[in-house]
Amino acid sequence: MIRGLWGKKIGMTQVFADNGKVVPVTVIDMAHWIVTQVKTKAHDGYDAVQIGCVKKKFEDQAFSLEWLKKTQDYFSAIKEVFVADAHELQVGSSIDGLLTKGDNVDVFGITIGRGFQGGVKRHGFTGGVASHGSALGRRPGSIGFMRSRGRVIKGWNMAGHMGTERRVMKNLEVIRVEPDAKVVLVKGSVPGKSGSLVYMRKCR
Repeated sequence: MIRGLWGKKIGMTQVFADNGKVVPVTVIDMAHWIVTQVKTKAHDGYDAVQIGCVKKKFEDQAFSLEWLKKTQDYFSAIKEVFVADAHELQVGSSIDGLLTKGDNVDVFGITIGRGFQGGVKRHGFTGGVASHGSALGRRPGSIGFMRSRGRVIKGWNMAGHMGTERRVMKNLEVIRVEPDAKVVLVKGSVPGKSGSLVYMRKCR
């Protein structure tokens, strides 16, 4: 049994649930992922499958073993997923049917990069007051009592690079699965921008 699946975030929309209420969902594309390598405990020390996302210009072509000799030419991404029994899968096969409506999943992704940001946007600092002649503005203020010795306390919230960090949204409900289009609709938002890869792990 495969523990999780990789997909590509398409974007967000909203759909009507069974109770008639509008639910915000994230659309994740699960198409064009095929098994490129099967790892077994006897040979590799653990059970897993390596899956690859076929590049757009090769999506209409049938899989060939020649693709495995030049994976960078035919696959846009290569990922690995742990499985309970790797003998059930074969190289070249697609992975379908893991998720169904009503399942709960943990979705992992890389957050959107925001570049270099100050303390107000990065950490939620309030900044100085906007009246009575205050000149602090959006500056961070004091950075500790050791500054005169040329040191800053470890972990101090300061300006710096924001975003592009691995985050997870836990226990999200699968609202709908479109088997023909190989698209999954997950309730709520997930980390990452449109077109980024996300990993969906089925909750136990």
